[in-house]
Amino acid sequence: MLEVKGIENGIVIDHIQAGKGLKVFNRLFSATDNSVVLLMNVTSKQLGRKDIIKIENTFDVNMDILGIIDPNITVNIIKNNKLVEKLKAEIPKSLKGGLQCQNPRCITHTDDYAEPEFKLISANGKLEYECSYCEEITVYKL
Repeated sequence: MLEVKGIENGIVIDHIQAGKGLKVFNRLFSATDNSVVLLMNVTSKQLGRKDIIKIENTFDVNMDILGIIDPNITVNIIKNNKLVEKLKAEIPKSLKGGLQCQNPRCITHTDDYAEPEFKLISANGKLEYECSYCEEITVYKL
């Protein structure tokens, strides 16, 4: 049996849809110097199977990115071996960064200072965001 110990200080990203754990890690933490544990296909009563990420000495996480990858994700903040806060990801109504505009002529592709900003248009099986610069619709499939 695989045994992974708890962390003293850091975050536990839980309830990640099975198979999406590596995607979450690569989008948010690929350049960390902290200890990381990525558990994949762990048995879950709620989901059947899930992924979990544990990161020591990290407390900052972009909840908007988590919300577009999988809105069922929870983030547990651990300090001194105790759960001090539990956050639930949600599909963001607006998003700054995190996505790239699908319009190749959008200013966000050529100007380093123009960070992509989006407004949620639809969340029916796929997320549709409108670019605030060019009004192009960018689709993100859940």
